[in-house]
Amino acid sequence: MKDIIIIGRGAMILSMSAAALLAALPATSQEKVASSKPNMATYITAEEVSAVEKAEPVGDRTIKVIDIGYENFAVGVVHRGRTVKGKSEDRANLKLPPPKPCGRGIEKAPEGGHEGGITHDLQTEGYYVTSGAGTMFTDGYIVNGNNYDLADLNGPTCLGVAYGVTYKKVKKGDVIIIPAGVVHGWIDVPDHVDYITFRPSPGILQSGWTHPAIRR
Repeated sequence: MKDIIIIGRGAMILSMSAAALLAALPATSQEKVASSKPNMATYITAEEVSAVEKAEPVGDRTIKVIDIGYENFAVGVVHRGRTVKGKSEDRANLKLPPPKPCGRGIEKAPEGGHEGGITHDLQTEGYYVTSGAGTMFTDGYIVNGNNYDLADLNGPTCLGVAYGVTYKKVKKGDVIIIPAGVVHGWIDVPDHVDYITFRPSPGILQSGWTHPAIRR
């Protein structure tokens, strides 16, 4: 794992090929009035990333949330274990708040859908795969889903069976950009996949938050 550097008002430089992610992340209008004017860069070292991974070996973990002026910017790390037909071993005991209906409401859902479909109402994500490989599905739509307010991670999120999706095999070094509202998930992970997440956050994640494993 390489170090991650976040500079100034949202410009980020990575010491690995994940720098390609920058060009693809959605730009926020410069006409927006900044709530503050950051004047310091933020460094996330490889050792800090490893400390977070060691503290929570499985799942989606935010490392730091930084105020970049017009919004917040979160960096995290995800480990997904073996996944077969959209069913992940890691998500079997996932605790969720009470849901609300989401997606397309259909009395009798058709066959051929994929479990594990996800959309985030407001949160765009970027992934940089650091280890492992698998097959993602993206695009399409969710039928008869459940929306959960995941306030500490991605905000309101719809989970359910996805239809009309696109499949893509991804591996170490790949970068994926997922705009808010776009269906995504993993259909097949033979062993594991690890990736760094980049999340420009319009008020969803709290500025200044740091994972307990690396708080000083």
